[in-house]
Amino acid sequence: MRPLQQTLARPVEVEGLGLHTGVRARLRVCPAPAYAGLLFRRVDLDGFEIPASPQYVAHVSYATTLVRAGVMVATVEHLLAALYACGVDNALIELDALEVPILDGSAAPFVELLARAGRRTLDAPRQYLRVRKPIRVGDGQKHITLTPDTCLRLSCTIEFTHPMIGRQHRELIVTEETFAEELAPARTFGFLEDVEKLRQMRLIRGGSLQNAIVLTRDGLLNPEGLRFPDEFVRHKMVDLLGDLALLGRPLLARVEAWRPGHAMNATAVAALLRDPTAWELLSHPHRDPMDTRAHTDK
Repeated sequence: MRPLQQTLARPVEVEGLGLHTGVRARLRVCPAPAYAGLLFRRVDLDGFEIPASPQYVAHVSYATTLVRAGVMVATVEHLLAALYACGVDNALIELDALEVPILDGSAAPFVELLARAGRRTLDAPRQYLRVRKPIRVGDGQKHITLTPDTCLRLSCTIEFTHPMIGRQHRELIVTEETFAEELAPARTFGFLEDVEKLRQMRLIRGGSLQNAIVLTRDGLLNPEGLRFPDEFVRHKMVDLLGDLALLGRPLLARVEAWRPGHAMNATAVAALLRDPTAWELLSHPHRDPMDTRAHTDK
């Protein structure tokens, strides 16, 4: 049996603050037909639509922002990562402000939201984007390499001169189960010494200890501590997956990232798509590589 496309069984919604704007927003994720993909709709701007597609990626400094005809949807990466990992191929994402709510700073609330929605299988085959040859972007300090694989395998290394981070590395095969258990709960993080500078840049106006890990020079402000000892690299993998989700189809590749960020993630996606000999589209004839049962190694 060929894997089929999926959408949501019913609409679900959530409200919260935007991390950078500080503006309260209502997000509603709805079912969509086959081949619709993931489509944002600004209901506060007469239903203006912006597809979740690399061609609309505009700002990638501290979050991934989509822009079409001057209309923006910001901080999309955590939601897109959850939609990708949960196998949702088609969804209409309604938003009444320019920024997706940050919620608790992780992708876990979005995984819970999608679980409440349930899934509906559509009568259309799921297409996969398979990497056929290596693609590399970056330099000796930061780089991303994509190589052929039969599933999506993420390998990520980060390095910060902070006693709670240092060098962290993690690798896993992305399935709904591995994402929900190992990556989704990991929160965004930042450094106390950067807070004032970022606010002067009109960023993180909605940031707080309820939606981010805030690091001091030798520790952190959050009284509850970390959810994982290596929560930082796990969250970088969430961001990476959210940016890869803009490809619009499940990716079959090993993605090795050294000190990734949104800008380099976007560069890797663009470099892959720019070379038509580096990838192909296919419908998997047997098993779904995003199905947990298809893999024994995690």
